[in-house]
Amino acid sequence: MKKDIHPTYNEKAKVICACGFSFTTGSTEKEIKVELCSQCHPFYTGKQKLVDSARRVEKYTSKLSAKDKTSQERKGKKAKRAKRDEKKDKKEVVVKTKDIKKISQVKLNKK
Repeated sequence: MKKDIHPTYNEKAKVICACGFSFTTGSTEKEIKVELCSQCHPFYTGKQKLVDSARRVEKYTSKLSAKDKTSQERKGKKAKRAKRDEKKDKKEVVVKTKDIKKISQVKLNKK
């Protein structure tokens, strides 16, 4: 191994969590600060704790509630299709035909 290229290894590096829990471990840094540890992580404790940075959880819940609201207001595919078919039935079709003597307009009513 070459000398002076590897960082120094500290056997007693202190890890400090945001909840206040601290423990020692081996690392190249002397002090490590973390947001979650085994004492406060929801996977290990079974309690739900939301660490919200930049309002992400709040944005997600608002987006989810807006999605639920629009899904309740929307109609199904069959209802939309039936409405579109009704509009097509009411529409009159105008066909222009070119005759040798004159141009005439013929109105056709769809049944």
